[in-house]
Amino acid sequence: MCGITGIFDTRGRRDIDRAVLHRMNESQFHRGPDEGGLHLEPGVGLGHRRLSIIDLATGQQPLHNEDGSVWVVFNGEIYNFQELIPELQALGHVFHTRSDTEVIVHAWEAWGEHCVDRFRGMFAFALWDRNRDTLFLARDRLGVKPLFYALLDDGMFLFGSELKSLLAHGGLRRDIDPCAVEEYFALGYVAEPRAIFRQAKKLPPACTLLLRRDQALGEPRPYWDVRFSLDNPLDDGEARAELLHRLKESIRLRLISEVPLGAFLSGGVDSSAVVAVMAGLSANPVNTCSIGFADPAFNESEFARMVAERYRTDHHLDQVESDDFGLIDTLAQLYDEPYADSSAIPTYRVCQLARRHVTVALSGDGGDESFGGYRRYHLHLMEEKMRAALPLALRRPVFGALGRLYPKADWAPRVFRAKTTFEGMSRDSVEGYFHSVSILRAPMRQRLFTRQFKAALGGYDAFQVFTGHAARAETDDPLALIQYIDLKTYLVSDINTKVDRASMAHALEVREPLMDHRLIEWLATLPSAHKIRGGEGKYLLKKTMEPLLPEAVLYRPKMGFSVPLARWFRGPLKQRVREAMLGERLADTGWFARDYLEELVRDHDNGRRDYSASIWTILMFEAFLRNVMAGETPA
Repeated sequence: MCGITGIFDTRGRRDIDRAVLHRMNESQFHRGPDEGGLHLEPGVGLGHRRLSIIDLATGQQPLHNEDGSVWVVFNGEIYNFQELIPELQALGHVFHTRSDTEVIVHAWEAWGEHCVDRFRGMFAFALWDRNRDTLFLARDRLGVKPLFYALLDDGMFLFGSELKSLLAHGGLRRDIDPCAVEEYFALGYVAEPRAIFRQAKKLPPACTLLLRRDQALGEPRPYWDVRFSLDNPLDDGEARAELLHRLKESIRLRLISEVPLGAFLSGGVDSSAVVAVMAGLSANPVNTCSIGFADPAFNESEFARMVAERYRTDHHLDQVESDDFGLIDTLAQLYDEPYADSSAIPTYRVCQLARRHVTVALSGDGGDESFGGYRRYHLHLMEEKMRAALPLALRRPVFGALGRLYPKADWAPRVFRAKTTFEGMSRDSVEGYFHSVSILRAPMRQRLFTRQFKAALGGYDAFQVFTGHAARAETDDPLALIQYIDLKTYLVSDINTKVDRASMAHALEVREPLMDHRLIEWLATLPSAHKIRGGEGKYLLKKTMEPLLPEAVLYRPKMGFSVPLARWFRGPLKQRVREAMLGERLADTGWFARDYLEELVRDHDNGRRDYSASIWTILMFEAFLRNVMAGETPA
């Protein structure tokens, strides 16, 4: 796992300033503390920070082909590289290392842009081909590894694993994109391909970008997508056997390492399944790492212990105090963009713990999206049944009125909190799902933003992120449609972003076997009844794991990796919230209505409403303004 960065002159062959490239590279030192390397030639500069995992002796980067005409910087792992080496050797290519990085160079020479079709793994790389006068960028299918880029006013093209490397160049304008702010307050993240700054972009997952000198910057080219055909005729028993086989294959591929390797073990179904399969494939006890919380309402460590004892893992548990909110500024510096998933706090801590014992950790991320594990999926299917019974022309006025009139009873038992359901029922399927996952829903954003900011948006609504993906989903199955949307949005921009930055902050490589693209493709062929049945999410995964995991782990209520925000904001963080939300920094933007900010703080303080998620989102935006926007150089 590494950090990559670079500069490409799109207008000529101007000299690249080595000091600037070095500064960009060193801004990502945390991603690769083992080694650093630069390659410069007229009009091109490539930088790399290395975390050594495979081929420790000869895998240094930037890496080149036999005659030095093709150079690459690469972040990630190509898990099938050992299969590709003999094929490329048969085509006449000579290997000088045992690294997966060199496979990329020769695959490009053999197959050009289509080399990415042959790679199985997580990756972001930039490749320079002097003979073709071409710079080629690529990102893996599920967006596990990040890649930012920007075209500056002077024609210099910048790229990097993190936005901070582009900021370190000094030429990137820090003009905030209002549409990115709208997406952030709706979703808690800035969705691909947008970045928080107007000049910058993220290369979308499963896309490549080809640049040639003196040609206009083109659009990213998609090379893969998942299609929910739902037409696989396997019965339950056959599906379980096939799933277990595919899990073993995916996990076996991810056990290749020349450094200590282990796994996260939260006590949830996904990470427990990964550990159970790992234990069956490993000759030695698996290293497992868990975080426990002092607050029992958030503590899953007892379930993690059950799995650790069953498989006699070398288990490491770290107790985190429930009031672990000192990371707010650290996270703002780490993510470079506004980012509002509060589970970044325990994720940061579990990565910190894991790095004391291993350099590579397997995780269970991606299981909820592919197997149908989120509670919101079940609720969405229930709403879909009601939508199917009544036409939208009737639902919109009736349920719209109920949604406006019904109080938001955060204090009441869940069965009486119907406001969100009524609001969702007044919308179509995609709009209803967007409404259900939004942090600040449309009526709240209307009140939060000033007239000045709304004018800057020019009518843009973050809902367009979902409609764009829904149009490409090629399915009208209610569950498959929202799974597809989540695979393109929440998984990439929230989950993968969270894990990448938190792990790389500690120079830890995280591998996600449940995000193997071949596993994802196969799961998309299964009817939705294999994923949610009888109200039970992850039906197939749980049934497959019954012989391998305790029932208490498989069939307990889902807790999630969360922190007690509501209590923090009424207790130890009360003053900080007031200072951030009602202070000068937010006010100076001219974007936020002060009277609504005061209402949010007041109603949360007195317990009338639970605005914890909204307040955290605003708090982290203020932290971004303070830590990233206010600095002359990146944190």
